[in-house]
Amino acid sequence: MPLRIPAPKRLVAIGDLHGDLGGLRSALRAAGAIDAHDHWSGGDLTIVQTGDVLDRGDDEQPMLELLARLATEAPESGGAVIQLLGNHELMNAAHDFRYVTPASRAAFGGDRAAALSPGGPWAKQLATHATIAIVGDAVYSHAGVLATWATRLDEVNQADRCWLDGQGSDEPAGATAEDGPVWTRDYGGPQPDCAEVDAALTKLGVKRMVVGHTVQPAGISAACDDKLWRIDVGLGKEYGGPIEVLELVPGAAPRVLDGPRGE
Repeated sequence: MPLRIPAPKRLVAIGDLHGDLGGLRSALRAAGAIDAHDHWSGGDLTIVQTGDVLDRGDDEQPMLELLARLATEAPESGGAVIQLLGNHELMNAAHDFRYVTPASRAAFGGDRAAALSPGGPWAKQLATHATIAIVGDAVYSHAGVLATWATRLDEVNQADRCWLDGQGSDEPAGATAEDGPVWTRDYGGPQPDCAEVDAALTKLGVKRMVVGHTVQPAGISAACDDKLWRIDVGLGKEYGGPIEVLELVPGAAPRVLDGPRGE
């Protein structure tokens, strides 16, 4: 996937999912992406999911399978599904299983470590995902891109993908750095540094940033004159947050869409 993608006619961004298949389905339906049988019905819609499908819930494998299938169905009608890597995908590849539920330990063929280790079958599937994507006039990543990382986007994407694919032994800096694009908390708090946001956006040549990673207790929130959007609403069952997704249409202000929580 290229780093920069032209703006689609309509894009919906979905935040952290954490092992909740029902929450994923509800979010996709709120976006108008799937029908009652979980098949693509979004036409030329683009979905961007900002990582953390794994951990904290029991449904990880069927969620990855659903998203992968939709990624093959969507282009048939001009749509797309773009999945990004979160810190929890990279943690699992590094065998950090602190947040795995007992039920999920039996997933991925019964050997989670082998499946998700760099070079393993599910790690190779994750290696097809980027860490950072620029779509239209917005940059998307799990936790956000600080200005110091803004010149390293291609490097981060390539290093994370190659490591997951089994092409290197050392975990990449972008996957572990506390200020990196899957770990920083600088953008998730109630008072983010808007000068830092402006500096990053200027370096990237975009108008806004969309991030997950830090739960927003009141739902999707905007900051810094709507240049920063935080879309982790605690959608997974462990958090019990609302079903909310962010719609971006060229020429219009971003809009929060909501829906009921289904099974």
